[in-house]
Amino acid sequence: MALDVYGLCLGGNVFGWTADRDESFAVLDAYVAAGGNFIDTADTYMRPNMGISETIIGEWMTARGNRDSLVIATKVGSDGGLSAENIARHVDESLTRLQTDRIDLYYAHKDDGSVDVEETVCAFDQTVRDGKVLNVAASNVPPERLVRSLEIAEREGLAKYVWLQPEYNLMERDGYERDYAPIVAAHGLAVAPYFALAAGFLTGKYRNGGADGSAREGMVAKYLQDPRGERVLDALDEIALTRGVTVGAVAIEWLRAKPGIVAPIASARTVDQLRGILPTFTLDPSEVAKLDEVSA
Repeated sequence: MALDVYGLCLGGNVFGWTADRDESFAVLDAYVAAGGNFIDTADTYMRPNMGISETIIGEWMTARGNRDSLVIATKVGSDGGLSAENIARHVDESLTRLQTDRIDLYYAHKDDGSVDVEETVCAFDQTVRDGKVLNVAASNVPPERLVRSLEIAEREGLAKYVWLQPEYNLMERDGYERDYAPIVAAHGLAVAPYFALAAGFLTGKYRNGGADGSAREGMVAKYLQDPRGERVLDALDEIALTRGVTVGAVAIEWLRAKPGIVAPIASARTVDQLRGILPTFTLDPSEVAKLDEVSA
């Protein structure tokens, strides 16, 4: 089933973590008002209060009566793995928290290699046959196991992964471009990169040691120490100033210019943060090339 989605997927990892219920509702309302329809969450968001993001999204959809106009993506596998038993249990738990009868896009969140690929593929297929899931997808699945999963599903006529959610941004390019981009091209996968803003680093707010005390401090520390970091931020600053947009919006548009990328995922704690990253323009080839160069 093809999914018609907005060009920015709203990440739900902050809901119930750095954004409380009212703040989350406000961001969700603003996203939909801007034309957004694609919301990403997971059964483990956010540890240790697992499931709170799904719960907030479910309460919001019920309050607004807008479930049928949305594409809801969630994940399984970070809590208990990708066995058939775990997938069967967790899909029902996610449906309950989301207060819905189906999940539009269900991701294998993390594949640690402990379960045979065949078991996982069959388990996801069963969720589709049961009508609980419309499409299945992969995130953090090793390249060789991703290919095997696709081949098994195609050979056996089972539900196959149609989307990929990799880590990919201006500071994290090698893994995706080397290992996953060829698979995406060969199998026609749609891509929704996570950490599109490198845990917030690509908004520029953490430069000059500004991560102190942030919930994401540990995530952005490596970028603050990376010699590419300042080069990338300087280039983003220049383009953002010329365009009259935010630095984060430019970083997201760089992703959207790449083959196969349909909807980068970014989260926002506030409505103002959200408005600053909504897709409103397209980078020209020279701007993309400049960002390619400084981030290499």
